[in-house]
Amino acid sequence: MKKIKYLDLFAGCGGLSDGFLQTEMYEEVAAVEWLKPQVNTLKNRLQKKWGVSNVDRSVLHFDIQREEELFHGWENDKEFGDGVGLDKLVEEAEGIDIVIGGPPCQAYSIAGRVRDKNGMANDYRNYLFEHYLNVVSRYQPKLFVFENVPGMLSAKPGSGDVHVTDLVRSGFDSIGYEIIDNLKEAVVNASDFGVPQNRKRVIIIGVRKDIPSIDNKHQEILQNFYNIYLNNVKVEKAQTVEDAINDLQKFKPVQSDPKKKIAYEMIENSGLELNWHTPRYHSERDKGIFKLLAKDIEDGTNLYTNSKEISKLYEEKIGSKSPIHRYHVLRRNQPSTTIIAHLYKDGNRFIHYDSDQSRTLTPREAARLQSFDDDFEFLGARGAVYQMIGNAVPPLLAKKIALAVRSVIDELN
Repeated sequence: MKKIKYLDLFAGCGGLSDGFLQTEMYEEVAAVEWLKPQVNTLKNRLQKKWGVSNVDRSVLHFDIQREEELFHGWENDKEFGDGVGLDKLVEEAEGIDIVIGGPPCQAYSIAGRVRDKNGMANDYRNYLFEHYLNVVSRYQPKLFVFENVPGMLSAKPGSGDVHVTDLVRSGFDSIGYEIIDNLKEAVVNASDFGVPQNRKRVIIIGVRKDIPSIDNKHQEILQNFYNIYLNNVKVEKAQTVEDAINDLQKFKPVQSDPKKKIAYEMIENSGLELNWHTPRYHSERDKGIFKLLAKDIEDGTNLYTNSKEISKLYEEKIGSKSPIHRYHVLRRNQPSTTIIAHLYKDGNRFIHYDSDQSRTLTPREAARLQSFDDDFEFLGARGAVYQMIGNAVPPLLAKKIALAVRSVIDELN
């Protein structure tokens, strides 16, 4: 079977790409990412897991906004070094079949717009899809996969009244691609595909209008993707937090030492020992709060299962008021709440369900909830690791999307 060749834009640490490669139906021609820890992690994964030998050449550490250099190559850049550019890599591959990826989602997220005083209306990330569009226009793949948050369906960049989705639709239409008429049909939940996490995302696929075999059946093919091919790869039963992380090594609280940043020690012979399965430092006060909240659920008391009571607890324990819901214990018998990049700054909304451990998620637990394989190594400092995990497309969701995309490509051929 001839493999489908793709470009991965805004690649991050490679969650989307990893899922596509797991199907053994796809071949990565090039990836573009501008954050160094993510680039290092992606290169390491492609080389060690997937046997890609030219990662220093094919993984482009570069800013996608600098398009001329991105396409033609660059030299002696202070931040990004040297790169051959996409044109050379695509030419050597004799073209590409699809483009995958999605611009950073913070500017489209409802949570992000709430935190920003201008609703993130002027955030440059609102316009990064234009660079995605320009890459698609240049290389004319049969199909593209564009991933983002549901918040993009209501986002309005700048000071105008035009929705991002209108700009996306008109942009792709102008370069000869069609997307589904009703974008609400493009919203999927990762938990439906076996990921132990409620994570809603918009998955937009677009097909090139001038492919002879389509014969004006674009919307029919797009409907098949969402209503048949994706449905065929859904699971019957959702995976829970306990399903995902209960076999991992457990920890017990010890006296917090702020100088040494020690607050926990591992319990021997209680599970697997894996890369990045280490708790972050927490103070005695915070550990007490985590224990109280987890115990409240374990005992069925449920005093702190609404935002009003949690806000009162926060004010009592911390001594200040907060306008947002600060704490959340993950329910052991349900999928996790959405793993987010903000986890690198604040893990209090991701408290472990085991009150005896009195802690928040480790990076490896977050990776498990994102469906990363245990042999996926994350390179960089703890904050960068949490961030790349939270920003990633769950590889299992990506794999299911890749299988459904394959069915569409078969229709196009």
